Amino acid sequence: MTGVVPDRGREVSESLTLKRISKTAIPRALEKAERYRLLNEPEQAESICLDILAADPDNRPALVALILSVTDQFGGHRAWRVPLAREYVGRLTDTYQRSYYEGLVSEREARARLGQPRVSGFAYDSFRSAMACYEQATMLSSDDDDDAILRWNACLRTIERAHLGPRPDEMEQPLE
Repeated sequence: MTGVVPDRGREVSESLTLKRISKTAIPRALEKAERYRLLNEPEQAESICLDILAADPDNRPALVALILSVTDQFGGHRAWRVPLAREYVGRLTDTYQRSYYEGLVSEREARARLGQPRVSGFAYDSFRSAMACYEQATMLSSDDDDDAILRWNACLRTIERAHLGPRPDEMEQPLE
């Protein structure tokens, strides 16, 4: 023996590839994704949704769960997740759903900004953007679907409760 130990880490890392799930496993995987969201483990839910979409790229429930999982991760230093969530929303084919979930992305972005200092104007802008999307979704919804109205009302109540207002227009400030 020469005492040379093979670099097992390198050996393994070069052969790592994602494994595909079967299409028959999708319903169970969707249940797991929802369970991980409820357990406040959105990264796990996101991973499962990506696996489902690799097996079935047009799976709408997985795409919606993916959007929700990504928005569950907003806050802190994860602002880069917002464009990712919007990219996933853009993959929705139904106009109502696109409007509704675009509103949800903006609303969750606003809620993530609420706890940050000096960003109340940005939170207000994001809430108003969400409300505009919810209004569009309301016009497209069926008579028995008031989800967008419920979200619109929640945004308005938060704006009122947090005393949010628009950002001062920088163009109106005097130059010194």
